[in-house]
Order: sequence, then structure tokens, then C-alpha cells
Amino acid sequence: MNPQPQVVSRKKYTMARSNYFQKKETDLYTVGFYNLENLFDTKDDPHTLDDDFLPDSEKQWNRKRYEKKLFKLGTAISNIGFGKTGKSPILLGVAEVENKAVLEDLAKTKHLIHKNYGVIHYESPDERGIDVGLLYQKEFFTVTHSESIKVLVDNEYGERDYTRDILLVTGNLNQEEIHILVNHWPSRRDGAESTAYKRIAAAQKCREVIDNVTAKNPDAKVIVMGDFNDDPHSESIKKHLVQHDFYNPMERLLTRYRGTTSYRSQWNLFDQIVFSHNFHKYEKGNHSFSNASIFDDDFLKIYKGRYKGKPFRTYVGRKYMGGYSDHFPVYVQLKLN
Repeated sequence: MNPQPQVVSRKKYTMARSNYFQKKETDLYTVGFYNLENLFDTKDDPHTLDDDFLPDSEKQWNRKRYEKKLFKLGTAISNIGFGKTGKSPILLGVAEVENKAVLEDLAKTKHLIHKNYGVIHYESPDERGIDVGLLYQKEFFTVTHSESIKVLVDNEYGERDYTRDILLVTGNLNQEEIHILVNHWPSRRDGAESTAYKRIAAAQKCREVIDNVTAKNPDAKVIVMGDFNDDPHSESIKKHLVQHDFYNPMERLLTRYRGTTSYRSQWNLFDQIVFSHNFHKYEKGNHSFSNASIFDDDFLKIYKGRYKGKPFRTYVGRKYMGGYSDHFPVYVQLKLN
């Protein structure tokens, strides 16, 4: 059985956060992605398979646990990249959210409410009812267009496999037009090799969207983020998504000792942010790439025991642990020149 995880003490954590908030704002801006591990409300949606996340379910998902998870996620999000920028993420793609309402609740939590986050979300056909979304700070980013794009994948029987849509958002980041694609590709639940074709199909659809954007504007700046359920070296990423016009800064972050999610004591880096090469150009008034990292501070980790250092989860199976997520967030930082 998994031991009950413990996080760093409240005193140490409060000290860490107070040190963060002494930072002054810089010309760096954080763009992040975070799989929120089943952020469900406590209401029954008859159109989705949300029965595990109801007060009378075996998981006993109730208002108290929901609000605790929101608070913890808000605390984590507010600190992503803060150490270098003095700002919380100006753009944050998210996965595994049930609906728009849970994102609006998240944006209202103690550490996020003053950031004035806007929320973009569309319902997707995923059978479990989990979707992707985007949080954006209205002070820095203005949305000009958004849409949800279906990923059509069949299972081994030739039947439609309902998965998450791709979210495309276009807007102006400090007056520069940026296109963002938020993804959550099909899982490896039935085996990595036997399901690889599904993630390749998702990657090909993502490239189709990118090509449509750049056909209209060859100089378009594009950021693609998501839980790809594949590592940077996987065929779906290496061959089909990140081609000659794109760069993957996450490729160097995956090691034996570090990743964003862990399975059977092995690290994976399924959560990635990739972008078009023109983010390497220096142009006055525009944004250029500065750095990339995994946000895996100690308070997001299991504190001790066999699973020390792994993500401090909300649930392990049906056992409530009271943590944050089974994934660490990732981020890139852009410099406004």
C-alpha cells in the first residue's frame, strides 16, 4: 500500500511563499501547462461518466475536498515561474477539468482572484467528461479568437474513440499576436504501443491546425502545449508534431531522476510546451524564448517514504490522499524585448 504522503510543513511553506512574493516584476512572462488530475465539481452530470466524483461515490468526493483541491491548485499555479518573473503565469493551459465552472471557481481562489484570470473552455466529447482549457491574465493577454477542434480517432474495432478536443486560442500578448493550442492526447491505458496510433493521429491533427494558421500568416507565432501522453522522443512528438519549424525545449528536461509524472518508478515527461522557431528571434516589442522548466517544488511532492519526490496526488486509486495532482506543471518563460 502507498504510505500517506506528507508535504513540507506549513511554516516552511509560508516562508518559501513570502520569499517568492518579495520578488520584483521583470520583463519575463511565464506560459505554463498543468494537468489538474480530475478537477470535478460535486454535481452529477447525466451526460458524462462522473459517478466517481460525487459525494455518495466510493471516493466520497464532497464539497470540502473539492474546495481543498481548488485552494491547493491555486497556490501551486500562483507560484509557477514566480521566482524569476515576479508574476504568476500570464497564460496557463490546463487538462482534466470537468467544465467551465470549475475553472471559474479555481480563478476565484485566494491566491488567484487578484490576478483577474479569464477562462476559455469548450465541452469536448470525452466520455469521462474531462476537457482542456486556458486561463489568461486579462492585464497582459486579449483574446481575439477561440475554437474547439475535434480529434477523430477510431479504436481497434473501427468505432469512434471519443477523446479531448484541441483548444485553439488566438490573442494579443502585450500587443503581439500569439496562437495557443492546448491538447490532451489519448492515454496509454491499454498499452503504450497498442495506443500509439491514436496519439500520432492527434499529433497530425495538431499539425493540420498549425499549418492552417501559418498558411494565413507565415510569420505566425504558435505555442503548442498539453499532456501528450508521450515523451519528447516519442514518434508522435518527434516525427509528427515538432518538425523543422518548431522547437521543443522540454527534450532536455526528462532524465532518470526528473519528469512530470511517474509510473512504476519511471519518470515520464508527458506534459510539454513546444513553439515555433520565430520565438528565437529578437525583435523590439516582441517576445523571445528565455528558458523552460518543470515546476516541481518540494511542496508539490510526497515528503517521505517509498514514493518520496513523486507528485503529491489527490487520489491513489480510490484512496484519498489530499494532494495537488499526479502531474507537475511545466512552463516556458518569454522575454518582452
